[in-house]
Amino acid sequence: MNYSTLKKTAALSVAALLTAGMVSAQTTTTTTSADSTMSSGTTTAKVFGGRGQYKTFSIGVNAGVTSPFLAIGGTNEWTNADVSLGYGLSFRSQLAHSFGLQLDLHGGKVRAHNEDAAGNPTAFGNRAGYSTKFYSATLSGVVNVATIDYIRRKNAINFFITAGGGLSFYQPSVATSLADYNSGTYQFYRSDANGNPTSIGIPDATNKKRTVKELVIPIGVGVKFKLTDAVALNLGYTMNFLDGNNFDASYSAAKPQARDKYSYGYGGLEFTLGGKGKPNLDWVNPVAMMYDELYDETLRQEVAALKVRVTNVENAVNDLKKDSDGDGVSDQFDKCPNTPAGSVVDGSGCVLVINPIPPIPVPDPVIPYSNIQFEFDSSVLRTSSYPVLDATSADLRAKGATVQINGYASSEGTPAHNMSLSRDRANSVKTYLVNSGVAASNVKVKAYGETNPIADNSTEEGRVQNRRVSFIKK
Repeated sequence: MNYSTLKKTAALSVAALLTAGMVSAQTTTTTTSADSTMSSGTTTAKVFGGRGQYKTFSIGVNAGVTSPFLAIGGTNEWTNADVSLGYGLSFRSQLAHSFGLQLDLHGGKVRAHNEDAAGNPTAFGNRAGYSTKFYSATLSGVVNVATIDYIRRKNAINFFITAGGGLSFYQPSVATSLADYNSGTYQFYRSDANGNPTSIGIPDATNKKRTVKELVIPIGVGVKFKLTDAVALNLGYTMNFLDGNNFDASYSAAKPQARDKYSYGYGGLEFTLGGKGKPNLDWVNPVAMMYDELYDETLRQEVAALKVRVTNVENAVNDLKKDSDGDGVSDQFDKCPNTPAGSVVDGSGCVLVINPIPPIPVPDPVIPYSNIQFEFDSSVLRTSSYPVLDATSADLRAKGATVQINGYASSEGTPAHNMSLSRDRANSVKTYLVNSGVAASNVKVKAYGETNPIADNSTEEGRVQNRRVSFIKK
């Protein structure tokens, strides 16, 4: 950047600041209040009213100088920086008072050269200087870390930090001799017609300037000055870390893992867009807003009314809790007031008559080898028979005894069918006992059909008793 360009940039910046100051003087109003603690200006925004009550979107323009060196230091393959111009455009959405997302579009050049111990430009090998033209697009988070609000308790200065990521597009070039550097002649990284890298040299019809695309991580700090509610002056410094080693046109074979970087110091104006009556979220002081809301007369009246309602509720609760006869039921629900002290009462406050608890029936004991009953024309065991079968199985296993299972049927059906049915019933019992651990050799089965009834087959009660299996222990 030459001296003439610097003068033009400074003149434009001063003119922009004067214009912003005039706009601020014409649009800013000050109100007075009997309470000196109230903030000046009027706003309808509430602490918990949401983002919709604020202006949150802004556009910024900036310009400044670039350098291959960083404020935090680090290694560099060049000894001296050449002042070069950088410029940018930003779009920011303020998500909260202290945080926003910002899209940055930047461009410019980064230049450097080598000097000897006496401070004279020189060439180290075939490197006298480099010049890289770049463009970048990044998305960053912007965090307001501190504010200065002065007397009016509305923020006037914000200090912020930024960090994000994006893509950088650049064209590196190098001056291979001191004469080339002094004359501004640079050899570019080049690519052929198919986009393949070729040798460094002057671009021609066959070999074009090569554009390198790499990841870039910007990390920066800055300060923002409020000119008006919608216009701010930004001053900042950003360090850009590239995921490559070509930006400075000097690849270090000794340190192939090294990554290039450059910095950008800038100043610019930011314009916040939105509804005319809405305040700018960037300058809101939530603590002051909450303080003002607590002193709002309408809120005080609402609090006073709420206290009255709470008192009424407390009195109603006390009335509900009143129990004159001490039986545990409040007077409003006591249907039998003045019950004697110590009486046991129900939910309505009346004396509770307690009936004696009937005795719990004791189940009949399980007797092993009892008859097993079956449903009509069925050989499926009833679940009610399992206790008797389990007791029988336990006794047989404990004593190693032998048992004969006799199957029977009622007189319905043919004799042949009833004989088969009685055998199936006996086998069902045997299967259960064997599955429970009784040796199969200790269980014998015999079918008797409808013979040997133990009840009258002419009645249903008798037929039910005859559908059975009995045991003979040996």
